[in-house]
Amino acid sequence: MHFKGRMELEHGLKQIDIAPLIDVVFQLLIFFMLTSSFVIQPGIKVNLPKAVTSESVQIENMEIIVSGENVLYFNGKVVTMQELKNFLKQISKRGQSVMIKADRRASLGRVVEIWDLCRENGIKQLNIATNQE
Repeated sequence: MHFKGRMELEHGLKQIDIAPLIDVVFQLLIFFMLTSSFVIQPGIKVNLPKAVTSESVQIENMEIIVSGENVLYFNGKVVTMQELKNFLKQISKRGQSVMIKADRRASLGRVVEIWDLCRENGIKQLNIATNQE
């Protein structure tokens, strides 16, 4: 006993329609593209001052960041002045260089204090980060 509907289905279906599959893949692609743009990279927002005569530094530096609110960061971690002194003593023993990244709104007194602290601990290579614009 053959049913009429089954025979039409077997003879009528010559290929698979992939248009719905393409639509689903396209929507997944759009979804992942949009959600990946919302991923926020952790970091410290610092507006560096501009300098026309600045040069790029190729050596690896230890970073001291002074935020606009005068908060100190050493290699991405919040530190106090006493902790910074201890870190600078270790850096001077290893002979590493230091890069100071200070926000435009940071206190000049704080930057000079850090600069003086670095020189006091015997750090020979000291750099200040700027934007070349």
